[in-house]
Amino acid sequence: MSDLEVSTRIARSATSRRAGTRRSATVGEVVAALVIVFLLLSALLPGAIAPLDPLAIRPLEAFSPPSPGSWFGTDESGRDIFSRVVHGTASSLLIGVSATAIGLGLGLILGTAAGMLGPVVDFSVNRMLEVLFAFPGLLLALFFIVIFGPGVVTATIAVGISTAPGYARIIRGQLVSIRRSAYVEAATVLGRSRWQILYRHILPNTLAPIFVLGTLGVGQAIVWAASLSYLGLGAVPPAAEWGAMLAAGRTYISTAWWLTFFPGLFIVLTATAITVLGRRLQQRVREQG
Repeated sequence: MSDLEVSTRIARSATSRRAGTRRSATVGEVVAALVIVFLLLSALLPGAIAPLDPLAIRPLEAFSPPSPGSWFGTDESGRDIFSRVVHGTASSLLIGVSATAIGLGLGLILGTAAGMLGPVVDFSVNRMLEVLFAFPGLLLALFFIVIFGPGVVTATIAVGISTAPGYARIIRGQLVSIRRSAYVEAATVLGRSRWQILYRHILPNTLAPIFVLGTLGVGQAIVWAASLSYLGLGAVPPAAEWGAMLAAGRTYISTAWWLTFFPGLFIVLTATAITVLGRRLQQRVREQG
């Protein structure tokens, strides 16, 4: 048997073993996928799922409990809760994705600087991150909002900035690990510049982990943004945004539980489903690696 045939059989055996170790999707992952599909449809086609106007006031139907005619009930002004939750999906997802993009962008800049620009920059960035880690993330977000004022845009930027230190630490560790790999050392021996190695070898091999990291961070960003809206520092009533709906319904929580239950349920379901998806993607990346 030739060396080529032996190598081919070994490669096929390794491929079959990897394929055999891939597990099928669990019930939780299937449910999470269905939730995400529903959320995407709600964000893209809210009128098809909930045709009622989320801001339409109907005083005679105020505080109606959940019923076949109004699945999630109505609020203090008679607005349909189901329509408000569905129409608020786009706003909540946009805030979560935008905040995660801001956090990842800043984390990528800081992590790349720490991992690629030498020990002095690495030491300086790490000390700065340690100072930021001394404060809870939401406290950093509140500090930013106190300076620049409340609002949806401010809250989104604040959440992004508060998550950046965690992303920077993870990205820096990933870059240092890849920089010590054999193919990067070979590129260094061949005379490639630091920036050529960064763009051609290091960053392409960090894109998949960064994508998974961002997927996991969207759920956290949605929860944090909803928390700020609940405190009146993000979206404000009567906006159809989940955190603002929680803030508006807390006054009536003892008499009209559905005003806060359903927006809170969607926040939990969204964060959980996105986290489950991120964990699944993380496992697939590790299997392929």
